[in-house]
Amino acid sequence: MAVMVGLGGARRVLVYGVTGSGKSTLAQQIGAATELTYVAMDDLTWEPGWVAVPPEEQRRRVEAICAQSAWVIDAAYGAWLDVVLPRVELVVALDYPRWFSLQRLVRRSVARAIDKRPICNGNHESLRTAFLQRDSILWWHFSSFRRKRARVDAWATNLDAPTVLRFRTARATGAWLARLQEAQDPPPVRG
Repeated sequence: MAVMVGLGGARRVLVYGVTGSGKSTLAQQIGAATELTYVAMDDLTWEPGWVAVPPEEQRRRVEAICAQSAWVIDAAYGAWLDVVLPRVELVVALDYPRWFSLQRLVRRSVARAIDKRPICNGNHESLRTAFLQRDSILWWHFSSFRRKRARVDAWATNLDAPTVLRFRTARATGAWLARLQEAQDPPPVRG
C-alpha cells in the first residue's frame, strides 16, 4: 500500500489514537511542518485544578475551532465527535499495538509526575492521578482501546468518512513525518 506524502491537500487534520500513542506530539509536529494551527484539545476540556469544562462549553469551544478553515487537532472525544468528523479532511490514525502505546503512556506519566511539567492549562500529573484512581489515564487507556480501534476500522472502510492514513508502527509514522517535513522545506538556493 502506498502512503501519501504530505497531507494530500488536507487543511483540517485529526490525529487520532489511543491514550499514550503520541497524538499530541505528532499533531504539534504536523502543525510545525505545515503551518496549520495546532490545537491541543485537552486544553479545551480541562481547566486549572483538573476541573472538567462542562460538556456544553466543550462543544462550543470545539465548534469554534472546527469552524476555522485550517487546523490540526489531537483528539476527538465521543461527546463532540459529531462536530469534528464532518469538518475533518484527513484522519492520521496511530493504531499501535496496546503494549507499545501502554509503555509510552506509563513512561510519559511517570516522567510528568517526577518533573511536574504543566499540562492541560497548568495541571500536573501525579502517580496517584495517573495510575491509582478509578478515572486515571491508565484506566482510560484500557477502557477506550478497543473502541478507538473499532472507530478507526469503521472510518477506514466508510467511503463517506474522511481519508484515513493509518500507521501501525512508530517507525512508519516517523518516516511519513520526515517526508512531510522534507516536502515543506524549500529547496536550497544555489549560486
